[in-house]
Amino acid sequence: MGEWDMRLRTKALLGISTATFALISTTGHAQEAQSTTATAEVQSADTSGSTGQSALGGEIIVTAQRRSENIQNVGIAISAYSGDQLRALNVVDSRDIAALTPGVHLGGAIAGQNSQYTIRGVTQNDFNDVVEAPNAVYLDDGYIAIGQGQTFALFDIDRVEVLKGPQGTLFGRNATGGLVHYITVKPELGKTSGFVDLNYGIYDSPANPGTFRGEAALNLPMGEKVATRVAVLWNKSGALLRNLYPLGAVGGSPGAGAGANMGDDDTLAGRLTTLFKPNDSASITLSINAGRSRLATAAYQQKPTIAQFDAAGELINVINAAPNETRASIGANGQDAGSDLNNDGVFGDSFGRPVAGGDYFGYIDPDGADFRTSSDFAFSGLNKSHTYGVNLNGEFELGNDITLTSVTDYKKFYKLLFLDVDAGPGNQTGNYQGVDAWTLSQEFRLSGKTDMFDWTTGFYYLHIDTHSINGLKFPVGSVVPGAPFDLGTDAHLITNSYSVFGQIDWHLTDRLKLTTGGRFIRELKDYNFLQGIWGTTDSRQAQVGTPFVIGPVFGANGPAPFVDKKGSSLWAGKVQLDFQVTPDLLVYAGINRGVKAGSYNAQIPGGLGVPASAIPYRPEVLLSYEGGFKYTTPDRKTRFNASAFYYDYSDYQAFLFSGVSGVVVNADARNYGAEASLFTAPADGLDLGVSVSYFDAKVKDVPLRVGGPITRDVKPVYAPAFQASAIARYEWDAFGGKLSIGADAQYSSSFYYNLRNFDADKFGRYVMVNAGLGWTNDVWTLNLRVRNLTDVRAGVQGFDLASLCGCNEVSYKPPRLFQLGARYNF
Repeated sequence: MGEWDMRLRTKALLGISTATFALISTTGHAQEAQSTTATAEVQSADTSGSTGQSALGGEIIVTAQRRSENIQNVGIAISAYSGDQLRALNVVDSRDIAALTPGVHLGGAIAGQNSQYTIRGVTQNDFNDVVEAPNAVYLDDGYIAIGQGQTFALFDIDRVEVLKGPQGTLFGRNATGGLVHYITVKPELGKTSGFVDLNYGIYDSPANPGTFRGEAALNLPMGEKVATRVAVLWNKSGALLRNLYPLGAVGGSPGAGAGANMGDDDTLAGRLTTLFKPNDSASITLSINAGRSRLATAAYQQKPTIAQFDAAGELINVINAAPNETRASIGANGQDAGSDLNNDGVFGDSFGRPVAGGDYFGYIDPDGADFRTSSDFAFSGLNKSHTYGVNLNGEFELGNDITLTSVTDYKKFYKLLFLDVDAGPGNQTGNYQGVDAWTLSQEFRLSGKTDMFDWTTGFYYLHIDTHSINGLKFPVGSVVPGAPFDLGTDAHLITNSYSVFGQIDWHLTDRLKLTTGGRFIRELKDYNFLQGIWGTTDSRQAQVGTPFVIGPVFGANGPAPFVDKKGSSLWAGKVQLDFQVTPDLLVYAGINRGVKAGSYNAQIPGGLGVPASAIPYRPEVLLSYEGGFKYTTPDRKTRFNASAFYYDYSDYQAFLFSGVSGVVVNADARNYGAEASLFTAPADGLDLGVSVSYFDAKVKDVPLRVGGPITRDVKPVYAPAFQASAIARYEWDAFGGKLSIGADAQYSSSFYYNLRNFDADKFGRYVMVNAGLGWTNDVWTLNLRVRNLTDVRAGVQGFDLASLCGCNEVSYKPPRLFQLGARYNF
């Protein structure tokens, strides 16, 4: 170790702050972080501004470079959160991470029941699970390939690391825009311990639904070399949306139980982890997990919208329908251009709106964005998802500072989710999305170090078998002629991916480090895709029986499935310089090349046609140029970090939704932006902080429909250009423990939820405020929290269906929540 490195380490260990954001509570009190290894692995609220140590004096350690490092010595924009802090911030599932992290947002479908991360404008919101996201999500080093798997309840979590920018060298699977890595708590040898954590709250919505969350864990030693940890979770929440159906009903009922309240949750999950440590140089961990969720039909509401056409009959915009609007759509001369109620791509099926300012069926939501609605295709407990997983992790010290790591990971996914497409009382159509998939991955990593080098190399294999169904359900009583039937797709994609990778950190001097790395990937895909009509009569089923095949290929013998195989070779790489200007200031700059393999679309039939030539799409390549610094004041009380980036995208995979379906298209793009965070502890017990992010993103020459004559430069979806967060907390001794009061706020600018960037397809800016009181001692933690204190309506997800129902379906974050919590540690 060089003299400079020794000085840095000594200063980090001795510089103990009187307060640190590693333990901040904004909605209650964060408990003292417990080290699970010899080094305290404590994380900060936003480690881009971390001091590099916790209030206990230990270093903040992350594994962003596949080895344990002080986070302030890693030249990557990282945000990280300890399990204690996640509890203090009332983070209950994976979607809440985005609210904490500027530059990170959420996209997805099913009104939030299926969500995917957006990082710095890099996003993918295709709702079919054959499509993988460009921002990778890992659980204990195991890649989550299926979109459904990225939404899950958080319990017994040790830490979460959010890495921004391409991470393809060391995290090789689809980490083009960045990644989110969840690390669970591991068993401890020789110690019996655990906790019970209970929370109950009431939402401020018309139904005043209650919400209960119970979490518990037990660590059991089983001799000197073996320990087991069991963790369980049960989350039970009432429905947020009060359904007034049959208010405004048109057509017959879609089935028994129609019109149920929506926005509930019933999730049960568990994890069994066993640690075997035969000697000081070997450690083997086996983890088995399972989870299931039961929910009502997706909690969408609607707003009336109207499509605008030019003289050539091309759709050029969608706007919010005025209160006095009676046209179904607007032609070039202001005439009523009709609708596409039959979903055949032909406008003019009908004219006018039965009620001015309503949808095609005369419905107007009774309270707008508030939580009363009327929806016919809404059933209690209809939506189901199941996830199972096995993870085997082995670490072996081979001597000479060389470590071998083996990660074997198996995951199984099943879901069947439904939603009301028109999100209203008109019995027109529903949508279903189902998947039956499994994945298997194997990674071998070798890592080591010398006086001049830190190095990592390895091999990675991934198998994905995804069988997806997706379509439109025209139920019994539908106003669409020929109902009941299902118009859907059946897609089966098998992927085999092989890669070799390596990265070397060259310590050119005690202050200057050069990092070079690369990954070579060989990807093989086998695809079978058909479109068909199923004669299903039960609204609670989808695609039952043998279909009448309608495509998507029309061959010599009529309609036929699309069948294809292909292989591709890809590479990712990294070159970066880190310069330790002083022991308190790190400056870094580098170039990253990220890649995501090409794949296939599985579009829903009907509406605007999509040629077979548009089913395959090409790989995307991102060149990222980024630089930044990490600075901590000598007194360790204030830290200020910032970074700036420029992204040059080739063949960006953008999801183009039109009519009632969508496909991924390739388009070039560019993005530039900056992020900064400032945290300070100006007095004992007082912590203050602010983080901001801004970017300007453009996706170039996007068609308004596949094969259409009009193209535009647009902004990516679910990507607010400006985000900010602020936090304040004060703690003092009281009642034999620590009493705290805190608040936090997050700001998001407006963002589009449709790539065409039509006027109506946008959610407005918002400020979300949370606050709380907390008290803790060595055994108990008590909290009183309020989430969404000002009860704002913040948009979550939406779809433009102006041509089908004269409406957009939209969903919102939950209303104000009052919550009490108690945790007992033993």
